[in-house]
Amino acid sequence: MIDEAVVWDRFAALLPDAEGDEVRVCWAIGEQEAGLEYLVDALLRHRVRLGADTRVEIAVVSEGWGVRESVARRLADCPGDGLPGGLELVEGGVALGGIDPRLDGFLLIPWIRATGSGRLLVRAHVEEPWGDLSLIPEYYGVLASERGPVLRLFESFSAREAFEELRGSDA
Repeated sequence: MIDEAVVWDRFAALLPDAEGDEVRVCWAIGEQEAGLEYLVDALLRHRVRLGADTRVEIAVVSEGWGVRESVARRLADCPGDGLPGGLELVEGGVALGGIDPRLDGFLLIPWIRATGSGRLLVRAHVEEPWGDLSLIPEYYGVLASERGPVLRLFESFSAREAFEELRGSDA
């Protein structure tokens, strides 16, 4: 089990003290959404160099708190540290299909790749009548590769668990 307070403290430690304390306060008072927005803005403002794995973990926590879409572009604009990581964001990829009958009818959006194994974490969305993706994925899937097969499916609201499965599979 992940202690999310420890994760938030690790994120806050990336920032100068006063701003890191602000992130910690947001966690303590239950304002996680605002804290993530503040964190990403401060990382960008200070041009903090992020490792690939840290960037991915911030994206996963943001997904869990419903702000991934609002921070994604700014998070992508934060400079990298130039070192290879075990994980990488692959957002903006093409929707996959035909991988598993359990996911027929869903649009599978590649999200995170484990660089060592090539395994892929995807978000399975419904296409809304107006053409957008559903705000919340119906499933998260860990795939053996970009072409599948699905190794494990996770229900909606299980982004962290799916991420931990992907990360553990590359150990």
